[in-house]
Amino acid sequence: MKLSKEIKISLVMLVGIALFIFGFNYLKGSNIFTHQKTVYAVYTNVEGLLESNNVQLRGLKIGIIQKIALLPDDKTGRILVTMKIDNAVNIPTDSKAKIFSFDLLGSKAIGVEFGTASTYIKSGDTLRSEIEDDLKTTVDKRIAPLQKKAEGLISSIDSVMVVVQEVLNKDARHNLTKSFESIKRAIETFEKTSFRLDTIVVTQQYKLSSIFSKMESITSNLANNNEKITKVLNNFESISDSLAKSNIKTTIYNANVALRDASIILDKINKGQGTMGMLLNNDSLYRKLDASAKDLDELLKDFKENPKRYVHFSVFGKKEKKHK
Repeated sequence: MKLSKEIKISLVMLVGIALFIFGFNYLKGSNIFTHQKTVYAVYTNVEGLLESNNVQLRGLKIGIIQKIALLPDDKTGRILVTMKIDNAVNIPTDSKAKIFSFDLLGSKAIGVEFGTASTYIKSGDTLRSEIEDDLKTTVDKRIAPLQKKAEGLISSIDSVMVVVQEVLNKDARHNLTKSFESIKRAIETFEKTSFRLDTIVVTQQYKLSSIFSKMESITSNLANNNEKITKVLNNFESISDSLAKSNIKTTIYNANVALRDASIILDKINKGQGTMGMLLNNDSLYRKLDASAKDLDELLKDFKENPKRYVHFSVFGKKEKKHK
């Protein structure tokens, strides 16, 4: 069967129209040969977001933005975004549609963040919306604190420089020069002292070794006699406890009283009061006693030489002649 020219032209036009529709939808990101569901999200600001931009899930494209328009009968100016998402993707109902920066040029896309619900959205449902800070906003937020710190630092530096300029006048610079010279001399003196100490340590090394050896011996003896030292300390502790428990206060008081009485007696003796005072301060009694001792000595000598003068023996009772 031979087709007429008109039929051929009609078929070519129909094929062209179909190809145009397919190409237009393809360029928009819509595939007429796949099943898609329509999902909505409401935003207060969609700056940088364009129709036909991607809808992604963890970097994977799952749909496109079909339409961006003001929400009807909404006085707050919110914006309704219509998305076409592949029907094969099951999105939990508590998921979020988050606008994020797609590239450094400021292009935006919508990223779906999965929730944990066990039910999934259907065509015509609305996702919760969220807007991620763009690069400029993020940079501004990070730079703002640094800017404040930098401004404060600059003002502090200005204040410090003013103080430094006031302090570092001619006299101050002269004093600083003298101070540095003094520090230099002190360092040189310290170097000389350290050199002398090194020399002393080298020359006295044998003596130091001997001292350390003796110290080690002492510590060894202390360690070996630790038990004895402990006993001594325990005994000392017992003695101190006994002294603490004894009536030392009363003893000291009695001793003070005795010393006071003795002082009174000695004072009386020095003044010549009483028998002891008279004996110590009057020599007449001493002289009399000395004379009596001499007489007694002569009497004892005469008694030894002439006992008959003092003792009489008579067997028959005869009386002998008395001797003068």
